[in-house]
This record gives sequence, C-alpha cells and structure tokens, in this order.
Amino acid sequence: MKHIFEGIRRHGERSSPWIDRLVTIFKAMDNGYEKAAGRHGFVCRGCEDNCCQSRFYHHTLLEYMSIYRGVSRLSVQKRQQAIERAVVYCRQHAEADAAGTKIKAWCPLNENGRCLIYDLRPMICRLHGIPHALRQPGGRTVQGPGCEYFRSLQKTGSDACLDRTPFYRAMAGLEKEFRAALEANVKFKQTIAEMILSFLPERSGKKQGDNR
Repeated sequence: MKHIFEGIRRHGERSSPWIDRLVTIFKAMDNGYEKAAGRHGFVCRGCEDNCCQSRFYHHTLLEYMSIYRGVSRLSVQKRQQAIERAVVYCRQHAEADAAGTKIKAWCPLNENGRCLIYDLRPMICRLHGIPHALRQPGGRTVQGPGCEYFRSLQKTGSDACLDRTPFYRAMAGLEKEFRAALEANVKFKQTIAEMILSFLPERSGKKQGDNR
C-alpha cells in the first residue's frame, strides 16, 4: 500500500487530467443533490448529528488523490493545523475502538464549520443527508431515508429521492481506469484523517491510528 501512496504523491499536479474528470463527476453529484433536496425544500444548516462528525470511510484512490491535492494547496499553517487535528482524531478513535465505544469527532478538515477543501470533498460528503436509492448489479435496489436532521424537518410528503446509481457507476469506471494507470490492485479504506497522516513521508508506512 505504501508504494501506491507514494506513486500518487509523485503524480502531484501532473494528475490534473484525472482530477478534472473527477471534478466533473463531483459537479454532477452536486447538481443531482440540489435538485433532489429542492423537491423536499431541504437546506442543510448543520445539526448535532453533523455529517462532519461521522466516521466515514472512503474507498477510492481517486478521492485519496483529490484530498491530497486539496491539502497540499492549503497554506503551511492551515495544513499543519489539519495534521494536528488528524493526529487527535485518529488517537481518539483508536482509544474508543479499544474500549468498545463510539464517539463523534470533527473531521480534521472542518474549520469553524467550513470544509477547507470544499470543492474537492469526497463523494459521501456530497451525497449524505437526503433520501437516496442505489441500483445494484442484479436488479436489487437499496434505499436510504436521509439523515436524522432531514427526517425531523421533512414536511412536504414528497417521495423524491436521489438516485446515486449513475454517480457510483461513473466513479467506479474512472477509478478502474486510474488504478490501471497506476497498476494498483489494492483494497482501500481510510478516513480523511488517516489519509492526511499518510501524506507525511515519515508516517506513510505506519499503521492507521499509530500516532507515535
């Protein structure tokens, strides 16, 4: 896995074509989300169950690459602060896992309620919150009801939902191409905090959550 991360870092700004295609998919997600949310009259204004406090795992090297670009473009001060928050985040979750408990912790890229790399935030950060459907291979459709905040406010009675299928398929297709270009056939599962720490050369070979 370490050599894959190093390969992505070496790509750096030369990965622009991949990121440009990813951003096009992200824009389609945003448009789809806005239309579906609009049919419900829903606007996310933050809540106690804030998705930036959810422990989301991300599974694509494309998103690893886009987050790497976003973090690398932060000022030195902002980047260092994000790294420090990532260290705390990983430690807190490691301790909670060891104790068999669950916690809420802010994403290290959230600063005063705003995402520091908003334009390059991952897929789940864009699609979370409203009712959705996903058509799986074989014809089965999986549906989700929306977040707790949405359900507490939903008054329109609309059964409209966001069909995530085309976005997932577009991401899967581009991810397949990207992995082929990198010759990377590896499983990937990391939080944003773990990604941030893996960007540091001295940490890239450590286990996730190992913050010594």
